[in-house]
Amino acid sequence: VRVQTFGGSDKSSNGHRYDSIPFANGMIRSGMSCQLIHYVHEEHDKFFSVAVKFDFIIVRCNPGQIKADGGSQERFDQSMRMMRKMGIQVWPSPDVMEFMGAKDALCKVAHLNIGLEDTLAYYSTEDFAAGFKKTMAFQPRVLKQNRGSSGEGIWIIKLKAGNYCTKYGDRSCTDDEVLHMMEANDNHAEEHTVAELVEFCVNGRNDTSGTWTSKGVGKYLEGGKAAGGQLVDQRFCPRIVEGELRYNCIGDA
Repeated sequence: VRVQTFGGSDKSSNGHRYDSIPFANGMIRSGMSCQLIHYVHEEHDKFFSVAVKFDFIIVRCNPGQIKADGGSQERFDQSMRMMRKMGIQVWPSPDVMEFMGAKDALCKVAHLNIGLEDTLAYYSTEDFAAGFKKTMAFQPRVLKQNRGSSGEGIWIIKLKAGNYCTKYGDRSCTDDEVLHMMEANDNHAEEHTVAELVEFCVNGRNDTSGTWTSKGVGKYLEGGKAAGGQLVDQRFCPRIVEGELRYNCIGDA
């Protein structure tokens, strides 16, 4: 996004996402040729005339950023689908992003052995207010808005008092309990009451939601499910500080 510093809040000063350089260097050290190419929507055809010469493409464009720069995500996705038809692997493919990249995918495995039962998706104010107060009383949370994936609107939230219940569902938070919050896009911290957080997520900045230093405007449920209005509430897993592993299936399953 050329109007934003470094190209967006998910970018480093080199103009690439923070983990793109390690990705590339890892492949180069393994004996592969790997080249980083910026997609510029005004040069769409030129980009894909070069891209077809590679054996595979790893897409590092966050959802929403092509559109924010004035381009068409749909045109980009369709061209990537054409690459797939030519036998060139695209990771992740547009269809995988559409069906598996949605943040509520975690909720669909919540009751499997690999899931956590206190993983919820909210599409309405009422469900959010009731569900979040219950989960927040149990364990530290990660609350994620549905739009974009650059860290804006993704909050790591802990009870300031630390008075978590032993079992999920034993209690629910009250409106006046204080939360310590950190936003993933820039790691800035804020403190708000439960009531202020709910108001910000639903209605944005106003007298009821208090003063926020976030770059975002809240209103994460705006437009309803059809318009992408959604929040996912999952337990914070503290071992995330050790890093995470991302796997790509490189063949048809």
